[in-house]
Amino acid sequence: MSRATRSVVTGGAGFVGSHLVELLLERGDDVVVLDDLSTGNSENLAAVDGHPRLEVREGSVLDRPFVRRALDGSDRVFHLAAAVGVNLIVDSPLSSLRTNIHGTETVLQAALDAEIDVLLASTSEVYGKNTADRLHEDSDRILGSPLLSRWSYSAAKGIDEAFAHAYWNELGLPVTIIRLFNTVGPRQTGRYGMVLPRLVGQALRGETLTVYGDGQQTRCFSYVGDVVPAMVDVVEHRASKGKAYNLGGAEEISMLHLAHRILAVTGSASDVTLVPYEQAYSAGFEDMRRRVPDNTRAHELVGFVPRTPLDTMIADVAADITARTTAPPSPAQHLATSRVD
Repeated sequence: MSRATRSVVTGGAGFVGSHLVELLLERGDDVVVLDDLSTGNSENLAAVDGHPRLEVREGSVLDRPFVRRALDGSDRVFHLAAAVGVNLIVDSPLSSLRTNIHGTETVLQAALDAEIDVLLASTSEVYGKNTADRLHEDSDRILGSPLLSRWSYSAAKGIDEAFAHAYWNELGLPVTIIRLFNTVGPRQTGRYGMVLPRLVGQALRGETLTVYGDGQQTRCFSYVGDVVPAMVDVVEHRASKGKAYNLGGAEEISMLHLAHRILAVTGSASDVTLVPYEQAYSAGFEDMRRRVPDNTRAHELVGFVPRTPLDTMIADVAADITARTTAPPSPAQHLATSRVD
């Protein structure tokens, strides 16, 4: 009898990571979660608390011995740990750069030493201000000044991808890159600037929905339940090694229209107001006017199609926020973890 696949998920207590952990356990994997719980939350793993094939280790991807020990004897690592969210990146650019760059190199080197496969979770932010009709994986990156902290996340994730590709090209590390486009769903919060849960939370509380800039910037939202299975399918396909794959939604919508759509779905009587970027963030803040994915490469490889309608995404996020708001307080430490000091 063959043993179960052993998968390590860095950032496994985060929004996307926790959904990935659940799916891997459903598929029969032994799963090790690495998370420092700085932006992740152990409560995100409540549904699998006590699962016999789950191990949660609290620690940082910047801790090389910690990462090496976790990857030893594993078959693959899904590297999702990162400093995320516009608010966090703008407010703490130095720690964000260190986590996103040094943490990724630490994971890549440990994976090389352990001779295991890697999935690197990247982001549509790497395309920067490119407003092409459909962004494909070879589209140009157009970034603002490196002196603006707004672009530090995009710059760091671009370096992450370059590191990953170099490890594959020069050292033979089997690594696959996926670029996520505004992934949303239950367990995501607006705490770090994620627009959809932030607006949904305002609508549910009867507050004015604050849309930044002129509200005409557009995005395509993808549902975590569509994206996570595709992540696993892509990394398990041998032809994916050394390549990047977009995983994004199908419907392009402006942020102003998104706010009104949220009002309609939630039944909220809230108003909508525009807030200048310099008031929401700081002087000199820049945003992307448009970001629309071309999912052709992932579709051709594994048949990826974003199927969940935007209204369903909004309703699911609203239901999750409502449930978490009305739920009784939980213990500070929900899951048993192995802590590395």
